[in-house]
Amino acid sequence: MPHQSPLGLRWLKAGLLSLACCCAAPWALAADNNATPPSAAPPAYKLTTGLYNSQGGDAPKAQALDVNLRHSSDIGNVWLAHYAPPQQEQAQTRLGWDRSYSVSALRIAPSLQLATGGAWNSSLSVETGDTWYAGVGLGRTNLRDSFSLNFDPNDSLTLSGGYRWHESESLGFMLVRDNRLHTDQQHLHLIYRTPLPQGHRLTVDVLFKTGLVDDQPIARTGLALTYDWPRYFVRVAYDPQVNFTAQNMLRLVLGTRF
Repeated sequence: MPHQSPLGLRWLKAGLLSLACCCAAPWALAADNNATPPSAAPPAYKLTTGLYNSQGGDAPKAQALDVNLRHSSDIGNVWLAHYAPPQQEQAQTRLGWDRSYSVSALRIAPSLQLATGGAWNSSLSVETGDTWYAGVGLGRTNLRDSFSLNFDPNDSLTLSGGYRWHESESLGFMLVRDNRLHTDQQHLHLIYRTPLPQGHRLTVDVLFKTGLVDDQPIARTGLALTYDWPRYFVRVAYDPQVNFTAQNMLRLVLGTRF
C-alpha cells in the first residue's frame, strides 16, 4: 500500500475516538450486575467498528477503518458498511443480506453482498444436527477487484462440524478452501465458545492458513479472541499474510447491540 496519507490519519483519529467511546461502556457493564435478563427481546441493531493495521512485504505500514451497521428482523439480517483505507480511491461501501431457514432437519443460510465498484459475492450453506452438527457451503463472487473483509477465500467450498454442549458452549471447525482459482488457498478455523458469568462469553478462533502467495507456498497460524458482554463485544485478531498477501494484519474490533 502507498504511504499513509493525511486522509488516512484523519480516519485513524476518528476511528480511535469512536473505539474509545465504545470501549468505555463494556468495562462499566462488566462491573454492573444488572445484565440483560434472558427473557428480554434480542437487540435489533448491531454496530461494529473495526480498526485494521497492516504491515509487511514491500508495502508500508497502513491503517484502515471499517464501520458496519446491521439490522435483524423477520426478513433476516440486512447491513450497510463502509471501508475507509488510507487511499480514498480504494474506499468501498457495501450492502448485504443473510438469513437462516429451517427445513425439516436442515438449516439453510443464503447470503448476498453488493459493493461499490460493481463487486458482489454470495454464499449458500446447509447445516444439520444439534448436539453434533455438520455443514457444507459454497461461495461465489464476480471476480471484480474488492478488498475482502471476509478474510477467508470467497470463491470457495466450506466444510464445518463440531459439538455443542449446550446453546452457549461449543467446539467446532470450519474449513474454507478455494475451489475456483486453483490457488490451493485454504483456511482451517478451530473455534471454541464458552459462556461466562453475568451473560458474558468468550470465543477463541485459531486459524491455520496454507496456500500460494506470489507462487510461493505458505503455512501460517493466526488467532482471534472475542469477549462478549450482553450488549457489547470486543475482538482482537492477528491474521498473518492477510488475504494471501505479503502483509500481516492486526485487527481491533468493537461493537454494540441496541
